[in-house]
Amino acid sequence: MRKVDIITMGCSKNLVDSEQLLNQFKEQGFQIYHNPETIHGDIAIVNTCGFIGDAKEESINMILELCELKENEELNKLFVMGCLSERYLQELKEEIPQVDKFYGKFNWKELIADLGSQCNPDTLQHRVLTTPKHYAYLKISEGCNRQCAYCAIPIITGAHVSRPMEEILDEVRLLVSQGVKEFQVIAQELTFYGVDLYQQQRLPELIERMAEIPGVEWIRLHYAYPANFPLDLLRVMREHSNVCNYLDIALQHISDNMLQRMHRHINKQQTLDLLQEFRRQVPGICLRTTLMVGFPGETEADFAELMEFVKEARFERMGAFAYSEEEGTYAAENYADDVPDEVKQSRLDQLMALQESIAAEMAQQQIGKTLRTVIDRKEGNYYIGRTEMDSPEVDCEVLIAEEDAPEVLPTGSFHLVRITNAEEFDLYGKVVS
Repeated sequence: MRKVDIITMGCSKNLVDSEQLLNQFKEQGFQIYHNPETIHGDIAIVNTCGFIGDAKEESINMILELCELKENEELNKLFVMGCLSERYLQELKEEIPQVDKFYGKFNWKELIADLGSQCNPDTLQHRVLTTPKHYAYLKISEGCNRQCAYCAIPIITGAHVSRPMEEILDEVRLLVSQGVKEFQVIAQELTFYGVDLYQQQRLPELIERMAEIPGVEWIRLHYAYPANFPLDLLRVMREHSNVCNYLDIALQHISDNMLQRMHRHINKQQTLDLLQEFRRQVPGICLRTTLMVGFPGETEADFAELMEFVKEARFERMGAFAYSEEEGTYAAENYADDVPDEVKQSRLDQLMALQESIAAEMAQQQIGKTLRTVIDRKEGNYYIGRTEMDSPEVDCEVLIAEEDAPEVLPTGSFHLVRITNAEEFDLYGKVVS
């Protein structure tokens, strides 16, 4: 059997593409491996990320490592797909001729044909899950219409394209039949879902219909956009216990100066009103956000305003990054990248230090609570789980010592866990049922 190694760089949206490709190879009789520790030497495929500078560099380094294996005859064929090659196809062809062929983000199905097999159109949405069998990422759309000044995603992926609702629901039913209980709903911009297909935002309806499918235990929402937020989604959260009280919504900044320069289509007061509405309509909601420092024109006053905002908003989960100029974007073509790198890093460090102190306080507040927890894996003498407030890989985990579990806790099982201790990013608990 021919062996195929697929290496996925970047986000969970890329991971879904890799899982679909893995399934196609499996159907054609290939032996498949995802992110193997050791390359098997027959065919390697890198699914690249092209979002920001660090991600591009990581993808390039991976390609060059595999080129070296190919030159040493430790690898037969090397192919590259994904966001980086979608954006820089000609440059990559010229700079890295050792790669047998480059594909973009949307034409990777040609890869199957180029290897002498046929892509099965009836099973294009089928996947080989690379996650633990009880959860999966569910991609509901591609692309983005928002045109934020700093973002290269619309350049790479094009306009927003929603998947038909029935197709998504059929995929959910299929995944449930395969043992999936938890769905991380993802898109570049969730809240725009349906506008292109149905001429209106249809995310609340989609999530409500998903919630009504037997076997769906948890639905978690990632990558919402604050402007024109469909507030009916909050009703769906309240009325369906399997829709997690969790929302990942990137705010980027709070200063009106920055929001306007970033082309975010929302101002400070509207943002504050939206956050207040979230917490009013869904008491106990867990909000995850992403913020940016060092955007062109960010003053000390803008940054101080951002720090004060984070202190007041007390986000349950927060990430941040320093601005990276991306060619072709509005910011790159119209603004000077005028915040020095050392200032960007200092602001990033200050912001994350503030959030870490907030996160530590919030973790301590969980002690004594009993939380529904799903078991992801076992490491040493501990079972590792998550609550509905925690998405895989990016959020907190719950550690349960073997002696604090009355029985073996199977992966994917749900339990009530009383929290007995807390660290900055981890909780410790004891199973009570």
